[in-house]
Amino acid sequence: MPNLRSCLPRLLAALLLALSLAGCGYNEIQTQDQGVKAAWAEVLSQYQRRADLIPNIVNAVKGEANFEQDTLTKVIEARAKATSIQVTPELANDPQALKNFQQAQGELSSALSRLLVVSENYPSLKTNQGFQDLRVELEGTENRIAIARNRYIKSVEGYNVFIRQVPQNFTAMVMGYKEKPQFAVDNEKALATPPTVDFGGKK
Repeated sequence: MPNLRSCLPRLLAALLLALSLAGCGYNEIQTQDQGVKAAWAEVLSQYQRRADLIPNIVNAVKGEANFEQDTLTKVIEARAKATSIQVTPELANDPQALKNFQQAQGELSSALSRLLVVSENYPSLKTNQGFQDLRVELEGTENRIAIARNRYIKSVEGYNVFIRQVPQNFTAMVMGYKEKPQFAVDNEKALATPPTVDFGGKK
């Protein structure tokens, strides 16, 4: 019994601290922070899915006689650059690292788009079912990337707004939670709906 009595003040203090943190938004900050991390993981998963598709696409067009080597080289180089960036959980919290990551992925998107447009000039690729299947799979992946990216953007926006509000701004400051950097949005309207790969009017 004496032990219980001696522990009671500590238990009450712990309970009061827990209630205080809950009232100051600590639990919600935790929830939103985990939501941002989950959304970021999905973004990375979809970008990786696209990177895994590219070698098959490259191999499909390499067999095409006189295919524009410059276009193919740019895709290979852009993929190498995008996948060379070391992706860690901390990357999403570093504004410059996030900017570099997004720029590399953007360059890869442009190179892939160019390759698909050029491929329309080669009739044999149009009738190559394997290549056409890869194009359809790539289109689906690009759409999933856009959806995952938009979810991440919204998650970060919600988190940043929440930790700026009273009283959770004080809790965030004490517990070391800071605003998270956002994807650079050059065209917000373009991000509102998932883009589709331009297949140049596949017939």
